[in-house]
Amino acid sequence: MRGVGESRAAISVVNALPLGVGAALAIDWPARASAEIDRALPARARPAVRPKGSSTRIVRDTAAEALARYGAGGRLRLSVRSTIPARRGLKSSSAVGAAVAQATARACGADPATDEVARLVAEVGRASGLSATGAFDDALVGLVGAGVVTDNRSDRCLRRFDPGSGLAVVLWVPDRPHPLSPQVVDRFRRTPGLAREAVDAALDGDWAAAMAANSALVERAMGYRYAALREAVLQQGAIASSVSGLGPAFAAVAPAARAPRVLRALPAGRGSRRTLPIYRSASRRGGDGG
Repeated sequence: MRGVGESRAAISVVNALPLGVGAALAIDWPARASAEIDRALPARARPAVRPKGSSTRIVRDTAAEALARYGAGGRLRLSVRSTIPARRGLKSSSAVGAAVAQATARACGADPATDEVARLVAEVGRASGLSATGAFDDALVGLVGAGVVTDNRSDRCLRRFDPGSGLAVVLWVPDRPHPLSPQVVDRFRRTPGLAREAVDAALDGDWAAAMAANSALVERAMGYRYAALREAVLQQGAIASSVSGLGPAFAAVAPAARAPRVLRALPAGRGSRRTLPIYRSASRRGGDGG
């Protein structure tokens, strides 16, 4: 049997490390996976993954967990396609994990709802030690699109939001990776005031204010100096900006007509720059919250 899965990258609105509540906004940068189960062959501990470089721990552990939940024996082969850069703050692990989980489940003959897929990915992230919170917000938003606010302690969606039409996300992605979140989680618990400000704004629907508070928090915790960059993109027409995830990626949300000006305000020669649309999924399956 065969199955396919697809998810998207995302940018941070609120980092979940300080309080366990996170928020994210999906961008149209896809991760895709296809899975095939040959029931005539005995199962193996590790699936065969193409291309070789895609056989990461998140792929292997997510596929194994999906097989344990939905499978009935047989050998799994996976093909994974993603150009989302790893460990830059753009939710690559959540996007790839969600695509793999969805593809594997469908190859087993199941079709779990989006929130069920996202919970599986979050549980794997925590169990593997790759994520301190499981990043349920990141896994869910890449499947359902637009924006979500979630409680990552209970893997529950608190609300969904749409920032509005006619907007684009402008990215600066430096070419250095961030550490894993379990290695830095203690740094984020030293600024509860900023964390609460970001969470309250997101729950009230003021995602732009949430991004501003979130960026100040993450910059302080991780040592980034993006205040001047945030001011520069606002002067060029952005309506919100923030470090994404643990960085070093920086994201600005702007009206699409102003995106070229915002893009030119980002640093050149020290990473990549690009403009992407906000991703809005046609699917509304699963417990997607209010």
